Amino acid sequence: MKIVETVMLLNRGSFAASGAWTTIRSNVHSAIAQAEWPVGSGAFTIYPESGKKSGHGNGVVPIKAKPMKLLQEDGWTLEYPWEVTTKTAVTTRGRAKGTRPGDIDAARQFDEGLVVVEWETGNVSSSHRAINKMALGLVAKKCVAGVLIIPNMKLARYLTDRIGNIEEIRPYIPLWENLSVAEGVLELVVIEQDGESTDSPRIPKGKDGRAQEAMLAALIAKS
Repeated sequence: MKIVETVMLLNRGSFAASGAWTTIRSNVHSAIAQAEWPVGSGAFTIYPESGKKSGHGNGVVPIKAKPMKLLQEDGWTLEYPWEVTTKTAVTTRGRAKGTRPGDIDAARQFDEGLVVVEWETGNVSSSHRAINKMALGLVAKKCVAGVLIIPNMKLARYLTDRIGNIEEIRPYIPLWENLSVAEGVLELVVIEQDGESTDSPRIPKGKDGRAQEAMLAALIAKS
């Protein structure tokens, strides 16, 4: 997988300028670049078919399968249950119910603090949620760095229709750049396929969250 662009939304304080972050960032980028399809090919070659029509295009699971496995082998926790915030909501029956933004794809506690990583495999709304979740972590001092891996349109057009992509995020970059955060890193890593070929199999699409989780687990085990 190619990393074609990085966008630093926040890059402030001693940790952002440290050798520790340079090493962590390099290791994360290295894992991202090893995403592959077909599995075992050593490159990410996608079947060039638009995902706009039902049953067409490619799924998204292999984008993060091998990188997550590599991070896990390096000591990261997958599907990290991050309690970045807890809010009490009132149900229609008047009962209090705790809510939270959801798990993080991968996280690791370092001496300097928690670093969190998310892959964009949903729609543009989920892109905003992922960035906001990590931004909230920085504001609340629950993490020192957050990284979102997101496709560009060259890749996104062949994936599930309306998948989040950097082009739809760009107009909102000034918002995150102006957050009141004195210490921390918030980075977007933009990815693109290594190549396209009709000889490459289509990436299967999971019909629901459970199917995608099962596919991810199978690909991680196979990688």
